[in-house]
Amino acid sequence: MTTRTTAGDESRQASVHSIDHYALTVPDLGQAEHFHKAFGLSVTHENGGLAIRAQDGHVSARIYEGERKALAYLSFNCFADDLSGVRSQLDKAGVAPASGAPYATTEGFWFRDVDGNLIQVKVGPKTTPDAKSPLRNIHAPADARGASFRRQVAQVRPRRLSHVLLFTPDVSRALAFYEKTLGLRLSDRSGDGIAFTHAPHGCDHHLVAFARSSARGWHHAAWDVASIDEVGQGAAQMAAAGYARGWGTGRHVLGSNFFHYVRDPWGSYCEFSADIDYISAGHKWPSGDFAPEDSLYQWGPDLPSDFIQNTEA
Repeated sequence: MTTRTTAGDESRQASVHSIDHYALTVPDLGQAEHFHKAFGLSVTHENGGLAIRAQDGHVSARIYEGERKALAYLSFNCFADDLSGVRSQLDKAGVAPASGAPYATTEGFWFRDVDGNLIQVKVGPKTTPDAKSPLRNIHAPADARGASFRRQVAQVRPRRLSHVLLFTPDVSRALAFYEKTLGLRLSDRSGDGIAFTHAPHGCDHHLVAFARSSARGWHHAAWDVASIDEVGQGAAQMAAAGYARGWGTGRHVLGSNFFHYVRDPWGSYCEFSADIDYISAGHKWPSGDFAPEDSLYQWGPDLPSDFIQNTEA
């Protein structure tokens, strides 16, 4: 669907509705292919790089070879009747088109955000869900076994891309930019340390999050799975593939999702995420500013000392 059909206060400002895909550069495409396949994602060679798909079949990530790991660009989709409005909002904010940018195509328009990240906005399908994603029932009645034997556990395969988190030198500045230009809305924050935003057309609690660092950078992509069992099973399958470093399993407070982060070969992460909070189209979410102890997790193992390290700084 590329034409907006919902009505409500979201019509007052043009906005994006989804991340179409993110693109990274990494030093070794072979390593990237091995990591993402182990994670349960489909990997194909396309357009000089790797195309990454979850079960929904949408290309949600592209990986290209480069000197170091970095965000190459972030691509957003919007409805057709929002495209000119988003462009007008960028013009009013004094944001110039990105000319001669690497990877840029003729589709939609391209610019650089307040931190210098290359951003695309185009008309495209809504990849964010229109309702809270259902969970697989893992509960058994009395007198029945509730868990599968280890040999019966199939490879965990994420259903879709949920959200991304970017490092920024100034969380409030990044938040204001994305609110003003792309129509994203604050879900929750913890001072100037971290902020979570959602799209107003029906979206997970966060679509794009921002965490403070001395420089811009890429922290993680979160992939939706169907149960807390799959979060734990995903962690086990990655450890068996040689990727034991990370953080989890636990449960977040802001967003409420169950999580397990797996560290990739370049110091960033992919997250198995289940049961994240959902914000319906037009709903005014009661965003809050919470203490640091509520900004990361309700329960789980202690935070690794290098979890919030920006390897690009």
